[in-house]
Amino acid sequence: MDIAYIPSPSTGVIHLGPIPLRGYAFCIIIGVFVAVWLGNRRWIARGGKPGTVADIAVWAVPFGLVGGRLYHVITDYQLYFGEGRNWVDAFKIWEGGLGIWGAIALGAVGAWIGCRLRGIPLPAWADALAPGIALAQACGRWGNWFNQELYGRATDLPWAVQITAGPNRDAGTYHPTFLYESLWCVGVALLVIWADRRFKLGHGRAFALYVAAYCVGRGWIEYMRVDEAHHILGVRLNVWTSIVVFVLAVVYLVLSAKLRPGRETVVEPDREGSDGKDGADATAEAKPSDAADAAKPEPAEAKTPVLTKKDAPSEAGAGPPFRAKRSRPRSVWGVPRTARHPLHVPRRPAGV
Repeated sequence: MDIAYIPSPSTGVIHLGPIPLRGYAFCIIIGVFVAVWLGNRRWIARGGKPGTVADIAVWAVPFGLVGGRLYHVITDYQLYFGEGRNWVDAFKIWEGGLGIWGAIALGAVGAWIGCRLRGIPLPAWADALAPGIALAQACGRWGNWFNQELYGRATDLPWAVQITAGPNRDAGTYHPTFLYESLWCVGVALLVIWADRRFKLGHGRAFALYVAAYCVGRGWIEYMRVDEAHHILGVRLNVWTSIVVFVLAVVYLVLSAKLRPGRETVVEPDREGSDGKDGADATAEAKPSDAADAAKPEPAEAKTPVLTKKDAPSEAGAGPPFRAKRSRPRSVWGVPRTARHPLHVPRRPAGV
């Protein structure tokens, strides 16, 4: 008899009238808000503008959801296209089934589009969002608890999760692998935050550290799971994926540190306008003043007076900068000019 265990909810959905409220969807939504909130704080700390992370997330989140669902359907196609299966179930995302590998890959494509539109580098944005993504995964894994899925081998440990009988599952207590991965993701987020502060990670290295650290945990947690999965050489497909992605992340960390050391000095340059506003905003604010200036009559062109010797000022510093030509006494033969040097020898006139 089990003395202690983690009970599972009897249902994963609550109906508010005709509207179903699903625990799996709530966990994903909470994760997205946590990622955007933390990413926005880190982006501002790096010199970015408030709201940029959310603007790019508008592109990244839908792409990520589609990518995560595609990866799950492709790797577990027998659940939707096998004998006696209904292919329409592939679109029922609320029933669970999102592959993190596809979510990150296709979500990066959406983020790249958003970054291109904003004129900022994708690696800098990914570095700011990396720990937030790990926390989003930690929140999202609790959606598997609502659906009673992704558990491990049977166990009688006090933190085992109780699973009730249902389609493709037997009643009993099992390793709560969803809980293990949730706690691991929290640790990954703390690791990335610490390493980023300690080593000033930039140019995508904070994101690469998140990927590498997550793959380490996903490898041993995946090995504990007992749900149906494809195997290659006796090893689950996601374990192989973790190994490959881990190697790629470490290679990127090493090469990036050698080729582009340090961190970006400017992550979000001003597109137009010196006060940090976008060009469209600067143009919109300039329109009223431009119209007012256009309504003012143009001043007449100032004509430069032509000065003569008569107009020359009598005292120095008065009037326009005109200097009258002083008259010098003419020289008479044998009498030098007063301005000449004392040793000056006068020339004799010709013919004398």
